[in-house]
Amino acid sequence: MPTILHRQRPRLARELRETLHLAVPLVLGQLSAIGMNVIDTILAGHLDAHTLAAVAIGTSVWSLAIVAAIGVMMALPPSVAQLNGAGRRDAIGLLFRQALWLALALGIGLGFAVRFGGALLVANIGLDARLVPDVIRFLHAVAFGAPALTLFFTLRGLGEGFSLTRPTMYFSVLGLVLLGPIGYVLMYGALGVPRLGALGSGIATALVLWLQLFAFAIYVALRHHYRDLHLFARFEMPDWNALGGLLRIGVPMGVSLFMEASLFVAVALAIGTLGTDVVAGHQLALNVASVTFMVPLGLAMATTVRVGHAVGRGDAQNVRDAGLVGISLTLLTQTVSAGLMLLLPRQIASLYSHDPGVIALAAQLLVLAGLFQFSDGIQVAANGALRGLKDTRIPMFITMFAYWGVGMPVGWWLAFPHGLGARGMWMGLIAGLSMAAVLLSRRFWKLARIPPAAAPA
Repeated sequence: MPTILHRQRPRLARELRETLHLAVPLVLGQLSAIGMNVIDTILAGHLDAHTLAAVAIGTSVWSLAIVAAIGVMMALPPSVAQLNGAGRRDAIGLLFRQALWLALALGIGLGFAVRFGGALLVANIGLDARLVPDVIRFLHAVAFGAPALTLFFTLRGLGEGFSLTRPTMYFSVLGLVLLGPIGYVLMYGALGVPRLGALGSGIATALVLWLQLFAFAIYVALRHHYRDLHLFARFEMPDWNALGGLLRIGVPMGVSLFMEASLFVAVALAIGTLGTDVVAGHQLALNVASVTFMVPLGLAMATTVRVGHAVGRGDAQNVRDAGLVGISLTLLTQTVSAGLMLLLPRQIASLYSHDPGVIALAAQLLVLAGLFQFSDGIQVAANGALRGLKDTRIPMFITMFAYWGVGMPVGWWLAFPHGLGARGMWMGLIAGLSMAAVLLSRRFWKLARIPPAAAPA
């Protein structure tokens, strides 16, 4: 046994270095991206509780479009990684251009869904009537950013498939830097612009998304690494075989992420019936949990690429190593975030609001968030490893069962029949995430024992 461990140590150490090299820019990029929501929340929170609640609910609905876009476009990184691992760079340009067609169609569809479907939803679910107009204004404005969002994820997925993760960090930070001043001017009213409140938050977000897209596109067009791919040399019409291949991988990913995100949105909407202060407290706690979630999500994206490279090379041992390292790093980072939430809940909540009632409720919910850090981290890490194997259909059914067969029923039962309110809904989140963590990690270790197939022709 010591001899086996001795032989494994250099291999695992090398995998650890490679994963961290990929993951650190991705984590920073994800933190910058969620930082945009933090900025919106802080700006709204210091404006007034009404604007905070309106932006909170609007952002919850908008987040469904974000996760749908992320999920479907996540088909690109493992596809590029497997082709690159198999030495087939010549096929990547065509795949990328077909992904652009998919992103454009998806972005337009999501924009209409947010603008009309989201507005119809919030108008008919029993929210405080005073919030509904501002939530709808936010959704009408932010919907224009949906095509920019999906096209941005296409550019980002191309780079991540090549293990070029720093551009994700650069352009996510750019969005973070731009949103603060633009959001302030539009929400509070400055430089001759009237005070727009929640509407200003939606406009600022959409505008920043388009600026990020244009900057990233210029970078890719000029970057020498991509020149031999001839990415923009020609544009074929949509190829239904190529699009079908992306959709077969991406749609189950999108559904999986949608199942988790829609659970959080359903929780937010259910809590929205309990009053403005409860919504505000929930939003603060959820915002903190969303920030910490970006760390395991970045690690999961890196794990997807590392597993994809190993599959492209036909290296079964490296598939297992990549999964083991990704999940182990996630457990380490989640220990830190859980400790902060459990030990300093009121101090964290005080960074967002000065309202004692909002701070008190947010602190209670942050303790519950601390409890689900491990299960949330494990489920996203295992899902990332499965994406590297292009195994997406069974994980889709697992997440549907875990979040909506377990999480939502348990949360609703505790929140309303048993009178626990927002705390009950968050206990449901713990139950759903824990079930997903067990089933997804079990699925990965089962598949990791099977020799991987090489990248398809």
